[in-house]
Amino acid sequence: MDIIRCASCDGYGWFDDEDGAPECDWCGGVGYVYRDANGADRRIPADDFEQVADRLEILERDRLRGLGYTGEAKRPWEQAVRKNSMRNEGQ
Repeated sequence: MDIIRCASCDGYGWFDDEDGAPECDWCGGVGYVYRDANGADRRIPADDFEQVADRLEILERDRLRGLGYTGEAKRPWEQAVRKNSMRNEGQ
C-alpha cells in the first residue's frame, strides 16, 4: 500500500471553506492517504501513525521543498512577500 498526497487538500490537511471545517474530510487533517493496488484511496488510521511517521515526514519535507522552502531563514529584504513593502531599510 502506497502513501500519497491527499487529492482533496493537496497535502495541507485542511482547506478554507465557508463552513469553517478545520480538517480535510478525505485525509482527516493528515495531508496524505493510503492508496491500494486498485487505486482506491483511504484515510490513514490513527493506529498506523507510529508505523508510517517516518514516511510522512519525508513526504512532507519533499512537498515543502517543492513549494520553495529550504529550511533556512531569509532576511526580511530577501523575502518575496516583503520585497515591495521594504523601503531602503538597510538593504
